[in-house]
Amino acid sequence: MQADERFYGINDDFRAPYARDRDRVIHSGSFRKLEYKTQVFLNQEGDFFRTRLTHSLEVSQIARSISSQLGLEESLAEAIALSHDMGHTPFGHVGGDTLDECLKEDGYQNGFEHNYQSFRVVTKLEKRYKPFLGLNLTYATLEGILKHSYPYKKSFLPESIHEQFNLDTHPSIEAMVVDRADEIAYMTHDIDDGVNSGLISFDTLKESKIIQDVLALVAEEGVTQEDGDEMFRYRFSSHLINYLVYALLENSKDKVDNSKVLAGVIDSKTELPIGFTKELETDIKKLKKLLFQKLYQHKQIMRKMYAGKQAIKGLYSAMMEEDKILPAYYLEQIEKRNKHRVIADYIASLSDRSALSLYNELYGRI
Repeated sequence: MQADERFYGINDDFRAPYARDRDRVIHSGSFRKLEYKTQVFLNQEGDFFRTRLTHSLEVSQIARSISSQLGLEESLAEAIALSHDMGHTPFGHVGGDTLDECLKEDGYQNGFEHNYQSFRVVTKLEKRYKPFLGLNLTYATLEGILKHSYPYKKSFLPESIHEQFNLDTHPSIEAMVVDRADEIAYMTHDIDDGVNSGLISFDTLKESKIIQDVLALVAEEGVTQEDGDEMFRYRFSSHLINYLVYALLENSKDKVDNSKVLAGVIDSKTELPIGFTKELETDIKKLKKLLFQKLYQHKQIMRKMYAGKQAIKGLYSAMMEEDKILPAYYLEQIEKRNKHRVIADYIASLSDRSALSLYNELYGRI
């Protein structure tokens, strides 16, 4: 997996290994495409709403802050955070689920899973060196991407993955930090985007104890909605992130053993050292359920996601029927690899707007 660094004169590189990983991710084509991939609202909805790119940046910032306070490798956390969503399809989770359905209905049982696709992007699909595929990232960064969420063992993972990465152990503590930073980031900015769009209100969100606590903190600061919606939402988001980050640090600081950060010796059945109290974990689950019911399943979101779902289905069907639709590079890959996998890789690489544009070209405006 790791290329001979001496071939590239890396021994003379002034950067630390994980900083190098971060830089390689940032300069990759797959990372740039995240700018036009959906988080919750389609990219065409407006300039304000988060995309996969802004989400990844927010996760990175939170993960670095937590890692700094816990004495961890900040650059490793940053590299994992920036690359953890590089395998996402257009149209968010709906796009990935639809592509998975298309593959399995067509007899390709390995299907599609965005975490593993992120791993494949940085190890196989990005081509930045003549002798080998991938971005030439360190083992710890690759493990953090592969083991982004528990459980780590999945039926579709090839045996070679089991051999290279011990799926019976947790990844680095930095990877665990990224997993929770991801959760903190998406809850916070999905609320911000949802309130800004008018699809959900703070009155509805008050069903959550977490939201009640955070609104009380905003009130203590003397900020009210009379100060303007943007100001109020910003202060709310700031307090929500702080509320969760400080709670995470308080509950985790005495459980982190820095001697095991990169040792790969924490058994996967062992309780994670990074996490919230049981009470707060319960409150977070309730808030997620509230967001799912009141925001993610809102009719306006569902309509846009339905359109995205049809676009994924249409593109997959068209390319399976006529593979010459594919760009030259992917058409060449069909001679070397499984056709289903090649088509899935191409569709997953598309941004929202390029997927819709191609669909409209093939079928007429959606």
